[in-house]
Amino acid sequence: MGPIGVGSHLAPHLPSSVVAPLQGLDATNNVISATPYGSASILPISWMYIAMMGPDGVTDASRVAIVHANYIASRLKGHYDVLYTGKKGTVAHECIIDIRPLKERTGVTEEDVAKRLIDYGFHAPTMSFPVAGTLMIEPTESESLAEIDRFCDAMLSIRGEIRAVEEGRSDPINNPLKNAPHTLDEVTADQWDRPYSREQAVWPVASLRADKYWAPVNRVDNVYGDRNLICSCPSIESYLEPAEPA
Repeated sequence: MGPIGVGSHLAPHLPSSVVAPLQGLDATNNVISATPYGSASILPISWMYIAMMGPDGVTDASRVAIVHANYIASRLKGHYDVLYTGKKGTVAHECIIDIRPLKERTGVTEEDVAKRLIDYGFHAPTMSFPVAGTLMIEPTESESLAEIDRFCDAMLSIRGEIRAVEEGRSDPINNPLKNAPHTLDEVTADQWDRPYSREQAVWPVASLRADKYWAPVNRVDNVYGDRNLICSCPSIESYLEPAEPA
């Protein structure tokens, strides 16, 4: 991690280290791991990658990553708005798609798209960074064309599901996007009370029948968890007590 800035009123509460105490901080307020200067593994990992790739390899990897991002932007163009394009309509190594106009028209949010991607077998791209209400797609140089196409096909299929809400063919609240991700328990239950089919829920594209990821749980209320912290671990004081003799 790089440097993290805080307000001056929080400075006295920053972690220090009994090994390398920082001036003006309480050395007993120890860091949880590593050192107060960050993770010692970050720079060696970057150095090893650069050293093993060499200047030509790093340059080639950068070129491929940029091509991948522009390929995605090209396939999604006209279906999603792409932010921050250059004079020729190209992007750099990342492609940022804007969900905000779709949200205004349909109520479908970037989180709905992120959760629906799980049904398609993808962990969602970076959500709402660097722009709220967007998805930042960074394919890097390591993805194959087949995998990139599979992702684009999923995003286009999801756009079709959003369009169904736009056109009134799908319920604005009870639809595959708002209910995503769908679990195995849900679709194999005796009762199915959704206005769309089980097939649309879990096999929206044919390729998923050959290779399907099943989400273990349905959607979690992220905001509730952030605002209502529940700690089931022992109290901090319990760690200060001496251990009982064996």
